Amino acid sequence: MKNYWLMKSEPGAYSIDDLEKDTVTFWDGVRNFQARNFMRDTMQQGDLVLFYHSNAKPPGVAGIAKVVKTGYPDSTALDKKNKHFDPKSSKEKPIWYMVDIAFVKKLKRLISLDELKKNPDLKNMILLKRSRLSVQPVTKQEFEAIIAMESL
Repeated sequence: MKNYWLMKSEPGAYSIDDLEKDTVTFWDGVRNFQARNFMRDTMQQGDLVLFYHSNAKPPGVAGIAKVVKTGYPDSTALDKKNKHFDPKSSKEKPIWYMVDIAFVKKLKRLISLDELKKNPDLKNMILLKRSRLSVQPVTKQEFEAIIAMESL
């Protein structure tokens, strides 16, 4: 069964345009246990992802990606020179995981957080419950409602 996700990235760090240029990237640096568990345990190849620009003006959904490689140990946790280094993680006992995602499409327009908040079909969406999670599940209905908003 296909799952649906929302993954946040600050566009100054990595944007939907960067993903379009790269075509595939690894989603590293997640240092929240709940988000890690989603990537490690639940994300499956073929799952669809809403690519969300956070800490932007305005923040919002910018595009769609898909999971192309399921969870595997995040190598940045082992690199002492990387800002995501974690001395508690090791090759033998990795703490942090990442997935690979591929570009699917850039939306015709950014669907802003304010617009999402006004859509009654999204009232139960995790994003709108003040969640700071950088990786979070989305229902199929929420995913479809957001994509439908692109044409409004």
